[in-house]
Amino acid sequence: MRPFVFAARNRREILRDPLNLTFGIGFPVLVLLLISAIQANIPADLFRIGHLAPGIAVFGLSFIALFSGTLIAKDRTTSFLLRLFNSPLSASDFILGYTLPLIPMAVAQVATCFIVAFFLGLPIDVNALFGLIVLLPAVLLFISIGLLAGTVFTDKQVGAICGALLTNATAWLSGTWFDLDLVGETFLRIAYCLPFAHAVDAARAAMAGDHAAILPHLVWVIGYAAGVAVIAVVVFRRQMTSDWV
Repeated sequence: MRPFVFAARNRREILRDPLNLTFGIGFPVLVLLLISAIQANIPADLFRIGHLAPGIAVFGLSFIALFSGTLIAKDRTTSFLLRLFNSPLSASDFILGYTLPLIPMAVAQVATCFIVAFFLGLPIDVNALFGLIVLLPAVLLFISIGLLAGTVFTDKQVGAICGALLTNATAWLSGTWFDLDLVGETFLRIAYCLPFAHAVDAARAAMAGDHAAILPHLVWVIGYAAGVAVIAVVVFRRQMTSDWV
């Protein structure tokens, strides 16, 4: 029960900042509305809603990484975590305690994006729910990236890494805005060595009902999510030891 008690504290901390919470959930919706408005005024079918919505959902998760990284970094800079190191919480308990309250926020962000997409022409069927479920490993991936960054860097540095570097990497390497084939084979290979394009392709396959195409992409996302989560726990444990000494 120890990580759940700590998670309850973090949930209250998240709810104390409704502005950032609203921004994290609402900004992807604004991007979706803007791109859809552009699509409505151009003759080419560049941004089909069934193609665009999953990409925007994955892009929006980069803000969850920023949120999670800032949360843990602030606790470190205020010495809150240093005081908690006297508690029986382990490194995995701490990481789990930060992760649990962020999952509902990320799911709410994806669900809000899909609900708005329904009004823009996305078919209302079970595939949309399946697409949300397929994105859960991506949710854990971005939360873990943020927690890893927050464990290593200060809150200002997290803003630069997760707020600038990660959001741009997700935007340009996920295939949300354009087909990766258009940039060239080298760029395509680099993109598919990272999890962002795989997360988008898995969600698109799920929402298109192409179940056979989901697993090859989902394996990449799950692998990255598990790997980053393990690294976050290991680094946090070392941080606990160094801060305690």
